[in-house]
Amino acid sequence: MTDRTVLITGATDGLGRAVAEALAAEGASLLLHGRSAERLAATAAGITAATGNADVRTFLADFAELAQVRRMAAEVIASTDRLDVLVDNAGIGSGLPDATTRQTSVDGYELRFAVNYLAGFLLTQELLPLLLASAPSRVVLVSSIGQAPIDFDDVMLERRYSGRQAYAQSKLAQISYGFELAARLEGTGVTVNSLHPGTYMPTKIVVSGKTHSVDTLETGVESTLWMIESPELDGVSGHFYDRRQETWVELQAHGADPRRRLWDLSRDLTAAPDVPTP
Repeated sequence: MTDRTVLITGATDGLGRAVAEALAAEGASLLLHGRSAERLAATAAGITAATGNADVRTFLADFAELAQVRRMAAEVIASTDRLDVLVDNAGIGSGLPDATTRQTSVDGYELRFAVNYLAGFLLTQELLPLLLASAPSRVVLVSSIGQAPIDFDDVMLERRYSGRQAYAQSKLAQISYGFELAARLEGTGVTVNSLHPGTYMPTKIVVSGKTHSVDTLETGVESTLWMIESPELDGVSGHFYDRRQETWVELQAHGADPRRRLWDLSRDLTAAPDVPTP
């Protein structure tokens, strides 16, 4: 990974932090996102101390506010002339450590849809010129096998809310977006793939929710690193993997009409730049 620049969102703990340290040990230039300045500074210092890699830059943004996402994208573009890999990892779970009741973002959107999906959508769209200029490059969407179809008549779950539904539809939105973006970027050298890195790894979301771990954090790190750097995935785009195995996706993600409907909705909600259909 020497001479390659990787941006990881949600990099101050759990999977994001562990992947960042592994990449630093391999010589990557790191761009790390978090929502706490103190934790970002501690993460950067800890990674440098552990690996000897001082090429670590940090970017502060709360993904519950799209203006901060847009500002962060501008700061990333101003700070580097290349971006080889974007890892959209930041997110919140279906309940604890965040509230289990329905919440809204600063922009008034259902919080899990906003943080888990819309923020990553906007950031990726804003950074596409940099990714295209750096091709071959990769977009990695850290998603989940916990998926639910999107009710386009009640996307923000105002009529009937559950944290599980909110989380699951935000994850399907990520995957659907990945499929659509991959199709639109075909032939550009930018690949887009999604993965379920591991089941109930011992991260903050799982521990706070008092859910028993199934996979180790190392499992998630290994599968995410495989997607970031494996030659097996050179030129491979528009897929969803459970760890390293391409797997089933909720049927809505395969429909061209739902994907384009989600794309148009996402642009309306975020004012993100467009990518023409092929």
